[in-house]
Amino acid sequence: MKLKTTLVLGTALVALAVPAMAQDYGSFDGYTLRVKLIGGAQYEPLYAEIPKWEAATGAKVEIVSSKNHFELDKEIKQDIAAGTLDWCVGSNHTSFAPQYGEIYTDLTGLIAPEVIADFVPLMIQHSTVDGRLVQLPRHSDVSNFFYQKSLYEDAEKQAAFKTTYGYDLAPPETWAQVKDQAIFFSNPPDFYGFQFVGKDEAITGRFYEMLVANGGAMFDENWVPTFNSAEGVASLQFFVDLYAAKAVPAGVPNYTWDDTGLGFGSGSIAMDLDWGGWSSYFNDPANSKVAGNVGVIRAPKGTAGKRTGWSGSHSFSITESCDNKPAAASFLTFLTSYDNQMVEARKGLLPTRSKVWEDAIAEFEAAGNTFSAETMKTFQASMSEDAFTPPLIAEWIEVSNALWPKLQAAIVGDMTAADALNEAQADAAEIMKDAGYN
Repeated sequence: MKLKTTLVLGTALVALAVPAMAQDYGSFDGYTLRVKLIGGAQYEPLYAEIPKWEAATGAKVEIVSSKNHFELDKEIKQDIAAGTLDWCVGSNHTSFAPQYGEIYTDLTGLIAPEVIADFVPLMIQHSTVDGRLVQLPRHSDVSNFFYQKSLYEDAEKQAAFKTTYGYDLAPPETWAQVKDQAIFFSNPPDFYGFQFVGKDEAITGRFYEMLVANGGAMFDENWVPTFNSAEGVASLQFFVDLYAAKAVPAGVPNYTWDDTGLGFGSGSIAMDLDWGGWSSYFNDPANSKVAGNVGVIRAPKGTAGKRTGWSGSHSFSITESCDNKPAAASFLTFLTSYDNQMVEARKGLLPTRSKVWEDAIAEFEAAGNTFSAETMKTFQASMSEDAFTPPLIAEWIEVSNALWPKLQAAIVGDMTAADALNEAQADAAEIMKDAGYN
């Protein structure tokens, strides 16, 4: 299912008429720019704008590949191994970028300084690897908590919950409350209290942010992995317990981002920790069964009193092997322009240009779209107060690939949480030692 590009007033902001592009993107008549882009429901609407760049420049864009980021990452690594980096522009992410070495060019000098100056400085900082600006940030990511409001307004459920758990039923402030409520709301196989992504770097990231919120850390000051701490075991046990209680769908070990977004939109999930880009989809009656019934709050807190807030930025990069870097730089400038960030902000994606935050909220409020305005404000607060990146090191994905199968094994009951983390820690420690960290 794809996100519709025409949205309904009252569920998401109706896109205003887009003014003619004032930016001169150059002339590249007859040139074909080969690109590899992340695909998925929340990413596709931007690509509908590409014909505007083609019309302005005379160039054509060939989308060589469009996959979820984990599959795209594997494909890029295959290209590196085979020496077939015969494309120019690729989707990237601040968490993934450090692992790619020098396959992507430094954008300093290729992208106009005044363009770079319009971005949130922290986003540019996170897009810089070893002093090289290797990506231009498209939109930022942090997750917040969506829930079905009607569940919390049901008097019978309020009374039953209070009797069972001894406190009032309300949108959760802590992850312990999420666990209680997920079990309480669940009625498998028709309805589940919660869900989570269960494979690839997705589950690593969810575990990582829970670990931080519970007072733990992935590494110590010498880059020795420490995620097999007591805080780590407790963090993993949260996912293990929900799976064992059948408070999440049986398929979560194979879930990635589209699965959770579409799952909450199906109406069969009570609560969902998810990215801002899904917000307009959730509240669009043409796509979602929970439209008009969606509440959103900042992510709950762990035992250390810190909110979960794993964050980063989706981005675009240019390969060093690109045969027309000026055309590629023009394309990046277009994709991340003010107008196109407004296109994505109208879908709920979190902008990386400072002015877009202000203008998107103002548009939502002017249109009477209270849900989207409040959602954007919630995510703005979360980005400024709760967000933290994973370690921005080249070894992050390699460590993740050692860790996530063990997380998955514990979740489905094949290993204890402690054994899973101890085995993963040994593998991760070897990776870090081989990389020269200790």
